Amino acid sequence: MGSFSIWHWLIVLVIVLLLFGAGKIPKLMGDMAKGVKAFKKGLNEEDEAAAQPAKPADSAKIEADAAAKPAEKDAARH
Repeated sequence: MGSFSIWHWLIVLVIVLLLFGAGKIPKLMGDMAKGVKAFKKGLNEEDEAAAQPAKPADSAKIEADAAAKPAEKDAARH
C-alpha cells in the first residue's frame, strides 16, 4: 500500500492530460530542451573565454606599469 501501482500512475497521467491538454505537453518539453541547450551553450562560452590568453592591450598596460615602477625608484634616490 506504500508504493504506487500502475493504476495510480495511469490516473495521474489522465489528470495531467486533462489539465494541460495533449498538445501542450510536447510544447512544454520543447521549451525545457531549449533552456537546457542555452544553459550548456553558456557554460561552453564561459569555458572558452577563460581559456583565451589576455588581450594585447592588457599586456601592454602591464608592461607599461612595470617599466614605470623602476623609474619611480630611481627618482626617489636623487
